[in-house]
Amino acid sequence: MNTLRHDFRSDTVTRPSAGMRQAMAEAEVGDDVFGDDPTVNRLEQRMAAMLGKDAAIYVSSGTLSNLLALMSHCGRGDEFIAGQHAHCYKYEAGGAAVLGSIQPQPIAHQPDGTMDLGDIEGAIKSGDSHFATTRVIALENTFGGKVLPISYMADVAEIAVRHGLGLHLDGARAFNACVALDADIKTFTAPFDSVSICLSKGLGAPIGSVLVGRQDLIDKARRHRKMLGGGLRQSGILAAAGLYALDHNIDRLGDDHRRARRLAEGLAVHPDLRVTMPDTNIVFVDMEAEIGQRFTDFLGSRGIGITGRYGQQRWVTHLDVDDSAVEGALAEVATFFANDPR
Repeated sequence: MNTLRHDFRSDTVTRPSAGMRQAMAEAEVGDDVFGDDPTVNRLEQRMAAMLGKDAAIYVSSGTLSNLLALMSHCGRGDEFIAGQHAHCYKYEAGGAAVLGSIQPQPIAHQPDGTMDLGDIEGAIKSGDSHFATTRVIALENTFGGKVLPISYMADVAEIAVRHGLGLHLDGARAFNACVALDADIKTFTAPFDSVSICLSKGLGAPIGSVLVGRQDLIDKARRHRKMLGGGLRQSGILAAAGLYALDHNIDRLGDDHRRARRLAEGLAVHPDLRVTMPDTNIVFVDMEAEIGQRFTDFLGSRGIGITGRYGQQRWVTHLDVDDSAVEGALAEVATFFANDPR
């Protein structure tokens, strides 16, 4: 059981509100594998319309959504291009390689989170039997909380079109990016053939992601979902939470961004902490490793949950973190630095 007073570990720790629980309890359900769960169908149709795409499929996680996208773009022995620290390359247990027989081609990130356009184009392979054939470029936005410019995504899309490649967006926190940019989600995702949207991060649903895209890709994804054991039955109970999140929890993401900025500014007053000012709801803090371990242990002892090790911490704001939680955490930080023997 989570006994933390203030939980900044991730925006995945949110708990359904009373209104969301009521929507789940009242959801009309059917068998989604047969295609007759009306609540799942409404969620998929709504997401497809919001993003201006042909179709969508509801799945249990962002990891599965990304995997289904890559397997739908690629065949065995094909290749996808992604950033060296992209979630679909680094943090998804090698699923594309293990389950899809798809080779990743990682590209170094620039300080702003982008990949150099020349590096991307230089990594594309086709027509030579010695190499895996590149089929898709995968971007992530937000990336580590950073918002990549719409113009940059358009530049990558131009490369993809010129080389006849697919373009996938890991948009787990795409709504955070849109709120930060004051952009419409349809405009934001326009260049992409497939987009993964997470409902269980800042949007506050207990589970689920939606893969949205071209009809042929979603048709393949539906078959792959069944193959991987991801077929769902009366999942309208969960999809109802996603619909509630779309109705109630998008605009309020700006509150998370404001609180992350306040948190970053409060942490930055301590000379031992090197704070990266956030674009959205994720704050990264660097410090000497020796201080970092004591600092993290102290915060845990005071009921403040964060993630990090070896001198780097990640703090994430979300709908279960209010202004008093931010100020309470900053007060504990001040206590640590006032009393730490260095």
